[in-house]
Amino acid sequence: MTSDNILVLLILGAAVALFIWDKLRVDVVALMVLVSLVLSGLVDAGDAFAGFANPAVVSVWGVFIVSGAVAQAGVGDLIAQQMMRWAGGSPRKLLIGIMLASGLISSFMNNVGAVALLLPAVIAVGRQMRISPSKLLMPLAYSALLGGNMTLIGTPPNILASGLLKTAGFTSFSMFSFTPTGLLVLGAGVLYMVFIGQRLLPDHPPTGELADDYALNHYIIEVRVAEQSPLVDKHLWETNFGQQFDLQIVQVRHWQGLEAPTTERPIQAGDVLTILGPLDKIISVSQSHILQPVREWKSGDWHPSLETEGLKLVEVTLNRQSRFQGYTLKKLDFREKYSLSVLAMRHSGQEIVEHLGEVPVVVGDVLLVQGTEDKIELLRRNPNFVILDDAPIKMDEKKLRKAPLAVGILLLVIGVVTAEWLDIATMMVIGSLLMVLTRVINMDEAYRLIDWQAVFLIAAMLPLGTAMEDTGTAALLANHIVQWVGGWGPLAVLAGLSLFTALLTEVISNAAATVLMVPIAIGASIGMGVDPHGMVMATVIAASTSFLTPVGHQANVIIYGPGGYKFSDYARVGAGLNLVVWLIIVLFVPLFWPF
Repeated sequence: MTSDNILVLLILGAAVALFIWDKLRVDVVALMVLVSLVLSGLVDAGDAFAGFANPAVVSVWGVFIVSGAVAQAGVGDLIAQQMMRWAGGSPRKLLIGIMLASGLISSFMNNVGAVALLLPAVIAVGRQMRISPSKLLMPLAYSALLGGNMTLIGTPPNILASGLLKTAGFTSFSMFSFTPTGLLVLGAGVLYMVFIGQRLLPDHPPTGELADDYALNHYIIEVRVAEQSPLVDKHLWETNFGQQFDLQIVQVRHWQGLEAPTTERPIQAGDVLTILGPLDKIISVSQSHILQPVREWKSGDWHPSLETEGLKLVEVTLNRQSRFQGYTLKKLDFREKYSLSVLAMRHSGQEIVEHLGEVPVVVGDVLLVQGTEDKIELLRRNPNFVILDDAPIKMDEKKLRKAPLAVGILLLVIGVVTAEWLDIATMMVIGSLLMVLTRVINMDEAYRLIDWQAVFLIAAMLPLGTAMEDTGTAALLANHIVQWVGGWGPLAVLAGLSLFTALLTEVISNAAATVLMVPIAIGASIGMGVDPHGMVMATVIAASTSFLTPVGHQANVIIYGPGGYKFSDYARVGAGLNLVVWLIIVLFVPLFWPF
């Protein structure tokens, strides 16, 4: 083992450790890897930064734009509407419909985008049918991961693997090279979830009152504002009850008979405030602000009072591309800016009702929000948030007029790439440009559709794959694998590689797992004198089997809070699915891609 091999392995080990540690963003870790490779002399600056112009990276951001434009044109809404109509009143048919729709959509667009697209509709229909979101959202995410294996553009690892094959001097995958095995793993996943997985999923039956679904153990009390109270003539936002006392004023009943939790009118003597929070703090504030108790409740007794005429409770989550990711409610000035009250939060699998203003809100968190219909509708139009309520799927006629054009451009891209008239990178750029020129989307929307974190992650990690190849580290690791299990034949190597990749992708992104494992798979194939396509196919499918943890893939993160899941729920349901997919890989990949 040379000094270069040792350096590469050290950088590789440090990168995996930082990915697992999860305290730094994955794109930051990837850039640290890139800089380390340049400073150590393993890769020169030209090769290191060439990753940003790599055809695979260009293809990935092109896929984000083209597939995102199709979704923005309302095609996903149409599919969701038809899926719900087909399901009728059957929970089993609904589960099958969700998984097939999610798998189909994710085969032509980003997996995370497919989940985000269907999430509100699935929750809405589930509530209408009295089915817990926990019974539907994990199948939604898992089927998106499986469906991404059906086409070349279904998920970035497919494009990366194809590019790495070409770089190594082999024929790259075509648009539908993934379809036979992709259909098998999706079909197996649907059968597993219908007959086994749904029995393992947690069940949190809807109670009819959103407040009952949260651990709101606070008191709620009505107090009358005395003439001497310092609150007189103050607007609601000026009370600072949330920041100073961790209390929520959820309703103001004015002495003139008006009811609203708004900031539009100052508080007057005689007004009745409905305050939510810990009893000791309520008592303390009532004394200091001269508030006279009128009535108090605790636990289930008071929930109906939170949804009166003109007031509504809804669940709100961040859009996956929200610019407010990591912000606290205090930093957002949420109450003041949106005139809405946050009563509770699901964060990292826990329900929080105290010190809400100090918790950083991330994708996958859910806020229990109370407010008037008009303010909630304004929030619904805000691109940074997603409202999870039981509103029916609304078809935007203006958007739908662009749907045929968007689908036509997507089919043109697929047709040209399938016929191999142009390479995928060139055609994805053309497709993106056509979406803008035909005004399906504008240029600003195109930039917003790109998942820049994924682009920087892939571009910055590609030089590590180059370093592994150039220093012989990939061949060294591949030779060790062949020595350990190669005596049992190529099938045993394929099984071992896919199993290790499946475990690795639970703790690092599937794109990073692909960049690390595909060169090893190619090296192992060369070492045994077999065609590498089967090994690479097995590896890249395994890289999309992030079923054991919520952090393995962002599709799992998105449904974490809305589904009310715990960390252990993923392992309980996902372990069996991992096994099923691994068996499909071992049994069928060699049939489609003989050694």
